[in-house]
Amino acid sequence: MQISEIGKKRSLKANFKALAIDNNTQLFSSARAGLSPSIFYEFAHLINMPDKVLANIIHLSPRTISNYLESRKLLSPVQSEHLLKLISLFDKGEELFGSIAEFNYWLNKPFFEPAEKPSDWLITPGGVDLVMLELDRMALGYPA
Repeated sequence: MQISEIGKKRSLKANFKALAIDNNTQLFSSARAGLSPSIFYEFAHLINMPDKVLANIIHLSPRTISNYLESRKLLSPVQSEHLLKLISLFDKGEELFGSIAEFNYWLNKPFFEPAEKPSDWLITPGGVDLVMLELDRMALGYPA
């Protein structure tokens, strides 16, 4: 089964269930072990984000990730944590908005200031946490 077929049949959560990122302890353990670059590529594909954009968000060059994949090198714990937090965020976004496309639309709408969008905050794990808090508020019925 190809990645494109997987993405159409299952939710983001189902695609990354094996990562065990349901709580911070699990996320930390998975990040410390390091992630395969193949997870990076699968995630980028499933959320319809160009590899170059996702690589920039986690502060790597697309070529570096390609080299990691070719040499079977794992992402560092810091890069893995950032990627896992993004996977968790997009999982929550898909659940809340009903689809990745709708969540991507929300991510690119102005946030607190007209010049900022939630997607601008994704460049650090702490920024991902802040966007996650905003999603939690929305899920509880607070205005965005």
